[in-house]
Amino acid sequence: MSSIPLAEELRPSSLDEYIGQKHLVGKNAVLRKSLESGLIPSMILWGPPGVGKTTLANIIANSVNHQFFTLSAVNSGVKDVRNVINSARNFAGNAILFIDEIHRFSKSQQDSLLAAVEKGIVKLIGATTENPSFEVISPLLSRCQVYILKPLSEEDLKLMTEKAKILLEKRFGIKVVFKETAALFRISGGDGRKLYNAIELFVSQEISSGNRTVIFTDEKVKKIIQENLSVYDKHGEMHHDIASAFIKSLRGSDPNGAVYWLARMVEAGEDPKFIARRMLILASEDIGNANPNAILLANTCFDAVNKIGWPESRIILSQTAIYLANSPKSNSAYRAINKAQEIVKKTGDLPVPLHLRNAPTKLMDNLGYGKDYKYAHDFEGNFTNQEFLPDEIKGTKIYDPGNNPRENETRKSLQRKWKKYGY
Repeated sequence: MSSIPLAEELRPSSLDEYIGQKHLVGKNAVLRKSLESGLIPSMILWGPPGVGKTTLANIIANSVNHQFFTLSAVNSGVKDVRNVINSARNFAGNAILFIDEIHRFSKSQQDSLLAAVEKGIVKLIGATTENPSFEVISPLLSRCQVYILKPLSEEDLKLMTEKAKILLEKRFGIKVVFKETAALFRISGGDGRKLYNAIELFVSQEISSGNRTVIFTDEKVKKIIQENLSVYDKHGEMHHDIASAFIKSLRGSDPNGAVYWLARMVEAGEDPKFIARRMLILASEDIGNANPNAILLANTCFDAVNKIGWPESRIILSQTAIYLANSPKSNSAYRAINKAQEIVKKTGDLPVPLHLRNAPTKLMDNLGYGKDYKYAHDFEGNFTNQEFLPDEIKGTKIYDPGNNPRENETRKSLQRKWKKYGY
């Protein structure tokens, strides 16, 4: 095979060659319009691996003919940032600094970027797989547009296989046939780099076996990829697969699986804060009010790993993982906010009922603001039946308790109080 990885050789150099992210770079999309106007804001590109963050940064730099500087947060420090900023001063505001994995930059490293971004010495493009609200300091985040990149669709992946087919047939004088692609697409998980790596590995194996017609079938793809998983994962794409296995073990109430995948992450040198943050999210999303103590312990774990450091933090992570795995599960809070947001999107900004409005002025009082509101503490049991939803959606049940001991008690209480919701 070529010494140049397939993913690198097929990296697009213009928006017209770029595959995916039509909501950002399609016709009349926000980022394409910015590029066409030549007005490029500092930005954070947030999305899963292999969806084109680095490629998009390069295209942006080429489109506006700016000097392009790049740093990796994994092996760059404050000194490296300052060196780039000093070099960027020579380009009169026509410089872009791309920082891959910006979520790995410490607060002090991010602080060192602030003045240069604010003064326009550099346009910052940060790439991250983590929620920038948690990982990027507020002053820097407020100076950047956040663009969310989505996993590649099946249509996108099909286009990529066609590009790979043309290149590989030309390079090796072979015939490539994608008879089946389901396994290939499932393995890639919407990650373009994974897809190209898998195709390259498959073709390499077939050529080494003397085949001049390479036929992709689901069965053969699964066999070859599984047998060569360590090679396939040489760039570390398994990071997110292992994190997924960890979370699914916790959600599935298996402490053995959870601690095993935790150990895999620990041995791979994963950031303990990444692990703790994942558990904190799960404690609310998948356990919630079935065991409200879960989120308290997960939050304490997150604080503790920041204070204790490595390697002792692994014990705290293990304790928390075991506790969360053994906790009763409920996603009722997650389902409730999803349903509430769906209602808001469908019904828009419904007016607040008059009896629930505040009446800080005499005019508002005269208009009936707050009239007929019943103060719960004036009634027996600190409860009285009144309407808390807009008239247009009154009687809509949004929260449905999970089937676990704690929320079953909650359901009984709701049945006594709110017959209109059908509990």
